[in-house]
Amino acid sequence: MPDSIEMPTNVLHRVDESDPVARSNIFRPKAQGRYPVLLTYSPYGKDIPYSKFNPASYNRLPKAAQTPHAVWEAPDPTFWVPHGYVVVRVDERGSGHSPGVLNVWSEETACGFADAIEWAAVQPWSNGKVGLLGVSYYASNQWFVAARRPKGLSAILPWEGVSNFYDECARHGGIMSNGFIGGWWPRQIGSNQYGLNRDVDREWSMGGTREANLTPEMASKRRDMRERVANAPFRDDPVYAVDTTDLGNIECPVLSVANWGASSLHLRGSVLGFLKAGSKHKFLHFIVGRHDTPFFEDYAIRLQKSFLDAFLKGQDTEGWSTGSKPSVDLCVRRGNPGVNDEPAEIECFPRRPEAAWPIERTQYTKMYLGPPSSLSWEKSPSETTVQYRSPSSYLAFRSQPFPRQTEITGHPSVRLSISLAPYNGSSPSDIDIFVALRHIDVAGKEICYTGANGQAEPVVRGYLRVSQRHRDHETDIAKRYPVIPMHTHKSTDVLPVALNEVYTVDVELWPTSVVIEKGEVLELTVSAQDIEQRGQYTHDHPNDRPVQTFQGFNIIHFGPDKDNFLTLPIIRP
Repeated sequence: MPDSIEMPTNVLHRVDESDPVARSNIFRPKAQGRYPVLLTYSPYGKDIPYSKFNPASYNRLPKAAQTPHAVWEAPDPTFWVPHGYVVVRVDERGSGHSPGVLNVWSEETACGFADAIEWAAVQPWSNGKVGLLGVSYYASNQWFVAARRPKGLSAILPWEGVSNFYDECARHGGIMSNGFIGGWWPRQIGSNQYGLNRDVDREWSMGGTREANLTPEMASKRRDMRERVANAPFRDDPVYAVDTTDLGNIECPVLSVANWGASSLHLRGSVLGFLKAGSKHKFLHFIVGRHDTPFFEDYAIRLQKSFLDAFLKGQDTEGWSTGSKPSVDLCVRRGNPGVNDEPAEIECFPRRPEAAWPIERTQYTKMYLGPPSSLSWEKSPSETTVQYRSPSSYLAFRSQPFPRQTEITGHPSVRLSISLAPYNGSSPSDIDIFVALRHIDVAGKEICYTGANGQAEPVVRGYLRVSQRHRDHETDIAKRYPVIPMHTHKSTDVLPVALNEVYTVDVELWPTSVVIEKGEVLELTVSAQDIEQRGQYTHDHPNDRPVQTFQGFNIIHFGPDKDNFLTLPIIRP
């Protein structure tokens, strides 16, 4: 560490004697004074070097970010302390060196985080202003704690963070996202439980999910998210209690960073968190690239520092606090720079400011699905059906070449008229819908985009379990943005799916941005499962998707009184 930094470790703290203790590492300037604080609160381990946590990712970082005190997805004190900040890393209750029950994404976690913020705000080295900064889990918990308005919290900067655990992490459209939870929880959470011998019990391989020496006492002090989500298919289960937090209560300044490639985890939460926040000063900044490395790039650190300096130091050089900074900084995906090449993507995709999100000049335009496989600006008069077998097959609806350059930026959606029929003696009782919007170039080849782990992804995806098709017309966010078809996903709102009955369903696609050039094509795929092998972002839990429930024919019905269309947010020039 530079000579200008000192680092007390495992500092024990609590707001008052009735609170559980937590332990932190504190990086601060050696010079006496009061400084703004950047605080993180996570179960990932304040003492676990990035280079061990994920060596492959660490080696992709810029050389300046490859420091001994870098940790996964969190601000690096090697940069921030010399710039006049104190960096406090707290082990979340039940993890690392902090005793208690390990219970991520919970009310207890949010309360513990709030306690840590209020403690840091009154320390002799603090100027009373605490900011939050970090990626992924370090970002998502910012939404929930900021709504509690802890004393001293002065700004948050959630860089790719879900703001609704049910919708964006646990269950996509009601369908369990078990691939992510099944890998993330044991490797990054359970293996760092307080009381485990981490030298023995932790498996550092990216594929490692080993849990050794878990005594009954240790098991009683963890809430295994894999089991809890698998056993909680509906939003009104206590597992998702933190989602009832009213983000409209957030008052401090917010800079939410959303990545277009995070279309199965953080993207929706970054955008909707921004929309829900009640802050006077709130901003939405879009990026592209992988999930892990952009946060540490020079351009990203400049952005972070500019925002935090404005609200934690009063040094505003870009108009964050005066109203001259546009609310939205947009990255438009125009062109084909390839996949997993961040410099090429940054060079290729243009940026522009916008005054609001959704963009004010959006023209919501329908493209109609037609039998057997068309996507058209005009509705087909045909009265017929097309079908695909669940779970193994799919349908693809392709447009004619676009007559002109067209920008699609915002919240697309799909409406289908769909029914269920048996196959080979089966008795199915539900339908899972997976839709994907794809960009096809003039040569007929799909243009793919970088996903969270560097994988090739289509333009955007959407999901819906048909028994959970009940639309949300009651929450504030659903009322303000009816163009986004949100669903209640409550146990009390489950609807029947009977054989040979036609149901009209609205499928929410996550927000996106893409430019279709003249001569290029859009394709919409409709399937009963993930079409591509998607690494950790899969939906195939055997208890959530039993064969007997879903095996059958899914049938799309066309006719004068049947609606099947894609709604596109087209941006007028």
